[in-house]
Amino acid sequence: MGETKYIFVTGGVASSLGKGIISSSVGKLLQARGYNITIQKFDPYINIDPGTLNPYEHGECYVTVDGQETDLDLGHYERFTGIQTTRANNITTGRIYQSVIEKERRGDYLGKTIQVVPHITDEIKRNIKLMGKKYKFDFVITEIGGTVGDIESLPFLEAIRQLRWELGKDAINLHLTYVPYLAAAKELKTKPTQTSVKQLQSLGIQPDILVLRTEHELNADIRKKVAHFCNVDEEAVIQSLDMPSIYEVPLSMQAQKLDAIILRKMNMPVGETPQLGPWRSFLDRRNKATEIVHIALVGKYDLQDAYKSILESLAHAGTYNDYKVKTHFVNSEKLTRENVEEQLKGMAGVVICPGFGQRGTEGKIIAAEYTRTHDIPTFGICLGMQMMVIEFARNVLGYVDANSREMDEKTPHNVIDIMEEQKNITQMGGTMRLGAYDCDVREGSKTFEAYGQKQISERHRHRYEFNNQYIKEYEKAGMQCVGTNPDSNLVEIVEIPTLKWYIGTQFHPEYSSTVLKPHPLFLSFVKAAIENSLSTKKQSKDK
Repeated sequence: MGETKYIFVTGGVASSLGKGIISSSVGKLLQARGYNITIQKFDPYINIDPGTLNPYEHGECYVTVDGQETDLDLGHYERFTGIQTTRANNITTGRIYQSVIEKERRGDYLGKTIQVVPHITDEIKRNIKLMGKKYKFDFVITEIGGTVGDIESLPFLEAIRQLRWELGKDAINLHLTYVPYLAAAKELKTKPTQTSVKQLQSLGIQPDILVLRTEHELNADIRKKVAHFCNVDEEAVIQSLDMPSIYEVPLSMQAQKLDAIILRKMNMPVGETPQLGPWRSFLDRRNKATEIVHIALVGKYDLQDAYKSILESLAHAGTYNDYKVKTHFVNSEKLTRENVEEQLKGMAGVVICPGFGQRGTEGKIIAAEYTRTHDIPTFGICLGMQMMVIEFARNVLGYVDANSREMDEKTPHNVIDIMEEQKNITQMGGTMRLGAYDCDVREGSKTFEAYGQKQISERHRHRYEFNNQYIKEYEKAGMQCVGTNPDSNLVEIVEIPTLKWYIGTQFHPEYSSTVLKPHPLFLSFVKAAIENSLSTKKQSKDK
């Protein structure tokens, strides 16, 4: 294919309408037609990245293979399309301004007065076009965060206005809005959409395609009215109804010929409609799975977006095990020895969630002890794995004061610590292990059985590590260190082989699970939870 084509996805009326899901769906449909695509997100906030943002503010922080902390929408991009995103796929206002200010300090602008237009907008344009120029993608889908009308989004919208003028038919705008339903009047209202499009037009951008989020079917008259008032072709007014699953959205978009409309608007051959066979098989299997397996998530954030990738990974694994996973959030701050049995009663498996800081850690340790002593399949991720390690030290090795240096700097039994080589670089702010690292898996372990291979690579986001001084004691007492980094010898995976399934990973496997390639550890964990559930039911019947 010739020049890279650019699709700009903007939103109006309200946030959280699903721009990320629509962007991912467009990417999936174009990919199914054989095009090489990528998707990037421009976030208008001034933080350099979401690494320091509270999950209650912004949901989970997603990590790319090259170690960039990014917006959770990048997780959707990867899960839908199977592509691997990088630092270049998520840019914030903070990163744009940082880059411009660094150039100004170096004297790159030769004494010019630095302004939003052209300097900030040029930097945004450079970052948008970089993906196409560097990697020769056929399509670059660029999602602009926030909604039209936000002050923060204005430089991004100005940049795409300029780009659309410069690129001509190689760039289009897809605008996502909301059509509310007024129950009292029993009417769908298009006025918010019209207003949103007028705001966009006032900035010099005419949308080519409108996607209307709605909870009720939009009839032909409503779509015709929207097309008429917004200067958009009737066929290019698409509805995005609420779906039972986000994974149904690409099929809904394809049924309304969204991919074909995009290609026609960019003067490209349309060709045959792809069958999306594997995707349909996944959905068919998902819809046919009626049996439920109950899994507890023990964490401190009572917010589904805080553990988005974990929830989706469990859902993928459930589908491929022909079960529906029903997750139950258990607040680790409120978990005590007195109520742990009641809180985890009826759970076939338990995930001990990742996180940072001391809040809720004692509850995670109590959960780890309960599941270890009651042989309930348990999956500890990052901090969750560290809490499993501390619990084992306290209750099996007999170190009642064992802890992580993160929680107690003076602990005499620092089974989790910052390693010496990391301490030396603390002043440089480089103590975090971020991105993909290799891991050697011990043959014969449950983990090896799950992966089916000795060498793996997984993504990290943490500062503290298993203290290797204690390896021999742990292994002698029954907790095996079955995964290690080949370069640093740091422990990556622990497991107790005598239990049904008790595995902790220092890395975040949830970042690598996709619709068509579920993560092997989640598959194995959910399978063990299902087997545990069935054996528990059988035992209660026999009684």
